[in-house]
Amino acid sequence: MSRGMTVSQQAEQLREDFAFLGDWEARFTHLIDLGKALPPLANEEYNELHKVRGCSSQVWLVSEPSTTSAGAIHLRGASDAAIVAGLVAVIIHLFSDQQPADILAFDAPAFFKEIGIADALTPQRSNGLASMIARIRAVAEAA
Repeated sequence: MSRGMTVSQQAEQLREDFAFLGDWEARFTHLIDLGKALPPLANEEYNELHKVRGCSSQVWLVSEPSTTSAGAIHLRGASDAAIVAGLVAVIIHLFSDQQPADILAFDAPAFFKEIGIADALTPQRSNGLASMIARIRAVAEAA
């Protein structure tokens, strides 16, 4: 991830990546690869504090002050399910090291629809995605 890109610029880059993938299978394969590339959390971070409620699989999101941008929020995350880890990776690409106001201004559900992921998710995964987005919005609102 390059420094200094806005949420919208990150979204544009991801849109381009997903636009090259013809069908949902290719998109899901890409999503799984993104999830596999996530750096693991520290063992002690797999805890209740970081756990996202409302996901059928286990998801952890860690938010901390950004070291690259004053006032911004740095995100790290993990999931025990391959596709969900991919969703976590996309969320981190979009929102990590961004200003709270920019996070709150971005329509994440519309973005996931646009890249052809939202409509291919099971209802449980859609709820989980909504829970992750809600969690990040809550962190941004509290910042």
